[in-house]
Amino acid sequence: MTEASPVRVELLEKRLSLVAALSGLNAEALKWTQLLGAIEMDILRMELEIGRSGTSEQLVRDLHGAETSAASIRTALSDCEERIAAAERQVDEVDRLLAAA
Repeated sequence: MTEASPVRVELLEKRLSLVAALSGLNAEALKWTQLLGAIEMDILRMELEIGRSGTSEQLVRDLHGAETSAASIRTALSDCEERIAAAERQVDEVDRLLAAA
């Protein structure tokens, strides 16, 4: 075995760990995307109801709550996307190191 073998093994283990973490982050992003889609459908439904029947206190409260939830979900999704990008950069770096090893 060459001297680089333990280094390659360590890099491969690190890459495997990073890819697993990346998979988890992608699953999280999908969850946020699905939640956002559901909330946006509720918002559209409420806006249509307001257009058809006019406003009511409850409907306006529900719409405001849904819009607040959507904003929170967008923030969580954006944060998750940033973590995905960082993880992808780490995988790229490990790949470069593996190619050089």
